[in-house]
This record gives sequence, structure tokens and C-alpha cells, in this order.
Amino acid sequence: MPLDANLKPPPRRTVRRLLLLVALVSLSWSLYQLPLNRVIERRLCREYYSIHDPSVADPDGTVREEFCKVEPVQQGLGRIQGVMETTWVVGDFLMTVPLVTLAERYGHRPVLMLNLIPRMFLLAWTFAVGYFDQALPLNAIMVAPLFSVLGGDCVLNSIVYSLVASSTDDDVLRATFFGQMNAVSSIFAYQLGPALASASMQRLLWLPLWIGMVLLLLAVPVASVLPSTTEQLHHRQGSSLDDGLDDMTPLLSPSPRKPSQSFAESVASRVRMAISIVTSYPDNFTLLLCGFFLTSLASSDTKLLTQYISNRYKWNFTSVGYLLSGKAVFNFILLYFVIPALLRWRRAGPHRAGHAISGQQKLDDWSNISCAHICLIFSVLGAAAIGLASTIWLLIPSLLLYALGIALPMFTYSLLRSPAMSPSKRDIAAAAGAGGGVITVGSTAQIFSIVMLVKTVGILVGAPLMAVLWVYGVGVGGIGLGLPYFVSAACYGLVIVIFSRMRENIHDPIP
Repeated sequence: MPLDANLKPPPRRTVRRLLLLVALVSLSWSLYQLPLNRVIERRLCREYYSIHDPSVADPDGTVREEFCKVEPVQQGLGRIQGVMETTWVVGDFLMTVPLVTLAERYGHRPVLMLNLIPRMFLLAWTFAVGYFDQALPLNAIMVAPLFSVLGGDCVLNSIVYSLVASSTDDDVLRATFFGQMNAVSSIFAYQLGPALASASMQRLLWLPLWIGMVLLLLAVPVASVLPSTTEQLHHRQGSSLDDGLDDMTPLLSPSPRKPSQSFAESVASRVRMAISIVTSYPDNFTLLLCGFFLTSLASSDTKLLTQYISNRYKWNFTSVGYLLSGKAVFNFILLYFVIPALLRWRRAGPHRAGHAISGQQKLDDWSNISCAHICLIFSVLGAAAIGLASTIWLLIPSLLLYALGIALPMFTYSLLRSPAMSPSKRDIAAAAGAGGGVITVGSTAQIFSIVMLVKTVGILVGAPLMAVLWVYGVGVGGIGLGLPYFVSAACYGLVIVIFSRMRENIHDPIP
């Protein structure tokens, strides 16, 4: 397939719109994190000192942030954050299939707009609990994550990444798009977001929350101009994607169904289809799903990074925000410029000449797995170094080392479109001939929905696990504070073993 066919304006325009949507949502979410930590900590701190040492409080009843780094306050903060994160993920996970079914019936746009409502409520409710502290108890803040039943990160990422994956069949261009998506998410969630939150919090604690609500309102018109279905995207691109999708059954695009089929039956049908795909696909696909689960679990440690730095090094949240912004600059340069340039160089290299298409595909698979291995090694070393860093000057290079592993999704998502991850025509024919049933071949949207569900399960396990480890580490103190990062390093190490097994299943591509 000529590369020019994949460079038409429509897919790039769609990806740019998706990038803008991700930027707005990521920035609003990042603006929510720092004020949330401070709102909870401030309330806990006031309650603690009203009992143990009322003289610490100022005349207006507030307690300065430097007095709030005591063990009981930080343990309470960790517990509430863990409950909120788990509640958000549970609602998101339970409603992913029903909301995906709604997207199949009515298109992506209404589901994406619905996804903005719980995010808006989180920001507004955090402001309400913090501002009306005499009227609302602190535990009321845990109500907001319940609204994730209207859609959370799993639903959003399922739609966004399936549209990105469907935008081109070129491996390098697709990996570049994934890298751009991760880069934009990184710069707005971890660079611009913390910096803007820190700067605005210095003027007024509630200002980041108000800015976040405005950004979510701006996301509404962006979502309204996206392709309603993946079928529309394919139609705009002509026949460039048809060869790879002929045998696929769409999940997020309109598909034939019985007129009398109820919504509940549609949901049950999608669940059965997902189970059929997972059970009938090759071992490589199962191994890749295990890798997604473990990396998602391990990455839950990033939610604790603000609390970790603030508690271990006695920094206030505003200073932590600026530090995380500096780290994210490195992430952005790596994902948006360095890695895509290396991928283009690899694609144009003379070592690819002369290989058959199947050999080139195996070479791509090996290359993706090898690059994933490198990212995982950086993640193991970086997570362990963060846990061991006893001073802020040791933490900074540890954060940069950890950041080198951020390119991992570029290669793991690219592997999802590999023939080695799906049943071959021979396997399908053999299963049908043996009378063993039909092997279900999923669409790009179906596969990405399954992956996002698996990643959500990883977060569902990781969020409470990291919260428990953090609370225990706060009690131990010192190096015990790094316990969540040691567990993350172990999870990343296990993924290296899993990917090694996957590479053994793909024979040497060099003839």
C-alpha cells in the first residue's frame, strides 16, 4: 500500500481534532488534581489541629500547609484519594460496555459529550465541598466519582484510540499518531496542567477548578465535529483501509442487528463477542493483554506522585506542580519529536529492503517488542530509583529516568494491529472445518475496547493497592514511603518476562 494513501487530509484532520479534545480533557483533569489534594488536606489538617493543638491555626481557622505533613493527615488524604479513585474506576468499568453499545447505536458524539458531564461535576463538587466547608462534610467529596457511570477514561480512550487506529494502516504513521496522542496528553496533563494549577492556586485555590470547567465547555464543540462512527472515517479515506477490515465486525460503528433487539440484548451480545474474542485469539494476544493489565496497575503510582513528593521532601503542592511540569517537558519532547523521528528513520532504513511483506511485518513486530522492552527497563529502573531517592536532587534524575519509559504505549498499541495478535485465515478455516465453532474476528474498535477494559481492571486493582501501600508507607516513614514504587518496578519487571515469551512465539524475521 502506498504511504501517500495514508497521508490524505481527512485522517490527519480527524487526529488533530482528537488531539484537541484530549488536550482539553487532560488539562481540565490536571487542573482538578492539585486543588483536590489541597482541599482534602486542608480540611483534614483543620480537624486534626482543632483537637491536638488549636494554637497552630490562624485567627480565621486555617492551618498553614507546612503543618499539614503530619502522619495522620497524610494517611487520611491517602485513604480518601484511594476511595475516590477506586469509585471512579468501578463506575467507569461497569458502564463501558453499555456506553459503547450506545455509541454503536447513536454514534460517538453523544457518548463523548456525555463523558464530559461527570468531569464537570467533579470540578464543581470539589469547589462546593471546599468552599462551603461549614455546610458540607469532608466525606461528601467522595460522592462525585459515582458519576463515572456516565463514562470515564475507559470509554473516552476506547473511542479516541479506535479512531486513531482506524485512521491509517501504515504502522509508522499509526505509531506516530499514538505518540502524538500520548505527547499531547503528557504536555497538558503533566506539564501545562500542574504549572497552570500551581500558578493559579497561588492567587486563589478555586481558580484551577473554574478554569477546568471552562475547558470542558470548550470541549463540547470539538466533540461535536468528530466522525460519528469509524465507518464515516473509513468512507472519507476511500478504500485504503478496506483490505484490513473486510472480515471485521464493528463494535462502535453501526452494524446489522435484529430490529426487535433490545438495548439489554445488545449489551449482552457485545459482552459475548468480547469473551469470544479473548478466548479464541492466539496466545500472543492474551500475553499482550496481561502486559496491558500489569502496566496499567504499575502506572497507578503516578497518582501518588504529588503526595509522595510533598510528604517525603516537605514541599508544598504548588512547588510540586512546577516540578512535575519540568518533568513533562522531557516527556513531550521524547514523544512528539524524538521517538517519531527514530521510527521514520527505521522505516526508511536500507535493512528493510528486499523483505517480503510477511517478513517486514515480523520485523515490525520484533522491533515493537524490542522497543517495548527498552521502555520497560527504563520504567523498572526509574520506579525503583524514585522509591530509593532520599533527597530531591536524587529524585529529579529518577523522574527523568522513569519518563524514558513513557513511550511504551506507542509500541504496545501498534502491536494490536499485528497479524500475530489475531487468528489467521488458516486457523479460522480449521476451526470451522473441525466443527469447533466460529472464531470471532474483532474490529479495531472492538479490540481497543477490550484493551481499555483490561487497562481499567488494572487501575481498579492498582488504585486501592497503591493507596494501601502508601498509607502503610507513611506509617513506616523514610524509605517506606517508596513502597508503591518498588511494587510498580516489580510489575514492570514481570511484563518484561511476558513480552520475552511473546517474542519467542514470533520466529526470527530475518531470513
